Amino acid sequence: MNNTLLHSNGMQIEFASSSLPNSLQAAAITGLENKCKTLPSALFYDATGARLFEEICKLPEYYPTRTESTILRDYAPLLASHIGTDAVLIDYGSGSGEKAQFLLDYLPSLNAYVPVDVSREQLMQVAAERSAQYPLLQVLPICADYTEPLEFPNLPDGARYIAFFPGSTIGNFHPSDAVTFLTQIRSTIMPEGKLILGVDRRKHPDLLHAAYNDKLGLTAAFNLNILRHLNREMNASFNLSHFRHLAFFNEQTSRIEMHLESLVAHQATINDKLIQFDAGETIRTECSYKYDEESLSTLAEASGFEIEELYTDSRQWFWIALLSPSSSSNQYCQETTSF
Repeated sequence: MNNTLLHSNGMQIEFASSSLPNSLQAAAITGLENKCKTLPSALFYDATGARLFEEICKLPEYYPTRTESTILRDYAPLLASHIGTDAVLIDYGSGSGEKAQFLLDYLPSLNAYVPVDVSREQLMQVAAERSAQYPLLQVLPICADYTEPLEFPNLPDGARYIAFFPGSTIGNFHPSDAVTFLTQIRSTIMPEGKLILGVDRRKHPDLLHAAYNDKLGLTAAFNLNILRHLNREMNASFNLSHFRHLAFFNEQTSRIEMHLESLVAHQATINDKLIQFDAGETIRTECSYKYDEESLSTLAEASGFEIEELYTDSRQWFWIALLSPSSSSNQYCQETTSF
């Protein structure tokens, strides 16, 4: 498979050849061997999963993408003024790259755009599209699990680093893991950088339930596809007909939980490891925490950030948060953050 892409300015863009990072493979096996089985949500995004998610984002029940896009469109000029000139935009979990475009259109002097995503196929497509749209812009893609320490390409000296993490993906992290991840971002963008963060706000459970249990069954197909991905990439033997999609809002923890429920007692293998399932046993594939202002402030402070601005929509369903590294010299401990 070709691992390079020709930029419109003639530069060769290189990609890593691995389609599934070792860290994700290890996390998959560890999670399945736990008493309460889990899989990392990054495994959703092979080429099929990425396409399914793009379709989910168009569903009437799935408000987050539509609502966040409205906020980004309305406030892009103001966000661009905070970013300033000669910056590098690092797009964590870039996906289709459409949300970054709201900003790129207002950043003619941007030094470089660095999309980071685990889906190599989609990343190559995004890099090609942005290179064609912005021929004077350096597009420096990184195919990697963005939760792991990243090796950045040769970025311009003296540029301000702007981290862009939309999509309410921060909600997929358990609070203590969110602190760890945001602290890692803070160390990357220090001292003069900014973080633009998408955050799904807590709201009525009926709205949340509908968003993750759509009538067309696309979310169910998206959830089940994680097993198909493991069958292909990790020599697994999951029978998808033995599982069903299950999603619900956990009031106590303020999070949506997505599971795959085993319909029958059975076993499967993954990389030659045998995994036993009882009927009714589940694999938790995703958590999506929903924040209020207090819990978001707690998360930001624990991660070494200050909230500069909170931009929201007319229904107050979602935030685009602008954060800057805290001026405090204190060391922030990464203890479990609770709501």
